[in-house]
Amino acid sequence: MPDLFVATAASSNVTSLSPEDRRLHLRMLEAILFAATQPLTEAELASKMPEGIEIKPLLQELQTAYASRGVNLRPSGDAWAFRTAPDLGFLLEEHRQEEKKLSRPALETLAIIAYHQPVTRAEIEEVRGVSTSKGTLDVLLETGWVRPRGRRRSPGRPLTFGTTREFLDHFGLSEIGDLPGLAELKAAGLLSATIPPGFEGQPPFGVDAAEEDLLERETS
Repeated sequence: MPDLFVATAASSNVTSLSPEDRRLHLRMLEAILFAATQPLTEAELASKMPEGIEIKPLLQELQTAYASRGVNLRPSGDAWAFRTAPDLGFLLEEHRQEEKKLSRPALETLAIIAYHQPVTRAEIEEVRGVSTSKGTLDVLLETGWVRPRGRRRSPGRPLTFGTTREFLDHFGLSEIGDLPGLAELKAAGLLSATIPPGFEGQPPFGVDAAEEDLLERETS
């Protein structure tokens, strides 16, 4: 097999490394990522590499080397992982069909959380037009796709919910702003054919500072 890193040597950002050291560090990083059972942050990767190594340029070079291969190196939030190339996803279709599917209420609740986070249970119910059972949120919390974001600084201090890094990784998103439009959302199984009342279907662009100030972080 031809060396994956030869083609990218000239454009490498790791200028402080000798060719031999750069190649070794790329191979080390590649091995760590392949062996990982979940996406790893740059800090986690750095802790497993020789001290003083700049991880970001190595990740970018490795990402370029794998861009046209059967697996790609992709970011999921602040973490990185090897994943099947999008155009080869059909090869895993049988495996995906064996996975337990979420119920329609759970799918709708997940979609509302993803597009309107941080969001309270009452706000979820307002969008869906029906009450949301505790079991529905429990299922989403158990999948690891949803987590508490903190309590709203308002009467009753209601708990808010948002998505996780695992959510981004499962659906192949680099960041929450990469969420698809309404049609793509339905095709991906994140939303049923019946759209909840009030659902806009527009990807969020992150939580601004003013909104963050309205949240009181959980300390326990």
